[in-house]
Amino acid sequence: MKYVLMFVDTEEYAKELESFSPAELEDVYQRVNQWFIDHAANIRHSGSKLQGGASATTVRLDGPEPVTTDGPFMEGKEVISGFTEIEVTDLDEALRMVKTWPACPVVEIRPVES
Repeated sequence: MKYVLMFVDTEEYAKELESFSPAELEDVYQRVNQWFIDHAANIRHSGSKLQGGASATTVRLDGPEPVTTDGPFMEGKEVISGFTEIEVTDLDEALRMVKTWPACPVVEIRPVES
C-alpha cells in the first residue's frame, strides 16, 4: 500500500533549529539522511493524488511517548515542510517507520488513491 508521509514543523521546532550551532544542524541532517537510507527499500518519489483528510493518521512525536490519532490534526502554526511517498504492506508498517523519524515532531500519514 502506498502512503505519503508529510513532515510537519511546529513553531517550537523551528525556534529550536534556529538555536542550533552549525555542527548541531549537521547532526540533524545526518540523522535525517540516515533515516532515508535505512528505509530506502520502502521509499518512492512520485506525485499522486491523496485521499481526503479524514483518511489520515497523525503521529505526534513531541511528547514523552508517540501519540497516534485519526485525521489531519494540524494546528494553524504548523506547516508541512516536506513529504515522501512510501510503499509498505499496511498502516502498521508505516507507523513503525514514522516512529523512528529523527526530525520535525509531527508526521501525517495519508494513503494514496489507487
